[in-house]
Amino acid sequence: MGTPAPAEPISPRSPRVAAARRLARRNFRTKERRFLAEGPQAVREAVAHRGATGATLIELFATAEAAERYADIVAAAREAGARVHHASDEVLAEVSQTVTPQGLVGVCHFLDSPFEDILAARPRLVAVLAHVRDPGNAGTVLRCADAAGADAVVLTDASVDLYNPKSVRASVGSLFHLPVAVGVPVEQAVEGLRAAGVRILAADGAGQDDLDAELDAGTMGGPSAWVFGNEAWGLPEETRALADAVVRVPIHGKAESLNLATAAAVCLYASARAQRAPGGCRSVTPS
Repeated sequence: MGTPAPAEPISPRSPRVAAARRLARRNFRTKERRFLAEGPQAVREAVAHRGATGATLIELFATAEAAERYADIVAAAREAGARVHHASDEVLAEVSQTVTPQGLVGVCHFLDSPFEDILAARPRLVAVLAHVRDPGNAGTVLRCADAAGADAVVLTDASVDLYNPKSVRASVGSLFHLPVAVGVPVEQAVEGLRAAGVRILAADGAGQDDLDAELDAGTMGGPSAWVFGNEAWGLPEETRALADAVVRVPIHGKAESLNLATAAAVCLYASARAQRAPGGCRSVTPS
C-alpha cells in the first residue's frame, strides 16, 4: 500500500467539512451513500470493516487531543488508506452531531447488504425492525441483535434510516458487525425469511402466545426471526397477521410494559439460548 499520507490540517470553510456536515441530512446520505461515525468505538470498528468494494472508512476528522489519545485508531485509519484531517474544535463542532464531541468523526461508505444475500446465507436468528421510527431504539436493537449472536438485521421501508447519526451512535459499533438490509417491505421480508425456513415471531405486548410458554414447549430451537414494531403502538394488525406466532414477554411484576429495546433483548436472547440448547439449531456440541 505504501506509506500512508500524513494528516492534513483543515479549515472550517473547507468543502470537505461542508460535505461531511451535509451527511447529517438523510437526502444527502442517500445521494452520496455515505454516513458519519462518531467517537472512538464507532471509528475503530469502521477502520476494521471492509465492504464488497474495499475499505469502509473514507476520511477521518481528528482533533489534536483525540489524535494523541487514540493514536492507534488514527494510525490504523491512515494505514487503511483513509484521508486523516487535523481538525480544530471548531471543525469538529461543524461535523459532529453530539453536544460533546469525542474528537473523532469518520466519513464511511454505506454498508447495508442486499436482502437476497442475507437469505442465501440461511440465517438462524434475525431481527426485523418493521415499524421502528426512533433512531436511538433502532440502533439499540441492532446492538442487542449483535450481542445475542443474530445473523442479520432487516429494517423495513416503514422504519427509520439506519444511518441516522443517532442510530449509528446507539449501535455502539454493532452496525459494522453483522449484515443489515434496509428498505425491505415487511411482506417481502416475512415471505423471504419463511421460504428460507425461518419461523416468524411477532413481538407484541398483547400477543396470544407467552414467551415462557414457548420456551417450555421447546418450539424456539429452530431458525427464527423476531419482528419488532413501533415504540408507542406496537405492530399493526396486518403485520401481526403475517407471523407464525404473536408472542408477548410476560410481566411478572407490576411494570406496565417493557420498552422496545428491552423487549427485543429478552426475545433475542431467549431464541439464542434455545438454539444453543441440545437439539437446537446452534448446538454447542461438536458436530
